[in-house]
Amino acid sequence: MRTWQVERRKRTRHLIELGGLVVKAGIVELSNDDRAIIYGAMLWIAAKLQSHEGEHARSLWAAEGRQAFDAERDKMRMGWRT
Repeated sequence: MRTWQVERRKRTRHLIELGGLVVKAGIVELSNDDRAIIYGAMLWIAAKLQSHEGEHARSLWAAEGRQAFDAERDKMRMGWRT
């Protein structure tokens, strides 16, 4: 396989994973799959991260994301035991 093909597959996988996060967070359902709302929200996030409050927002959102990932992992582990 050529280098460009490997890189393209890596990029495709990355984009699919990011899209999965949008679905996992419930954004698609909550926005009725309105791409303008989703894009607008992402632009708002980007602006927030670039602002003077960026580091604070980054810390809060990272902590919340880690907590959600941990809760999901724990839920899956419990499901496997039963």
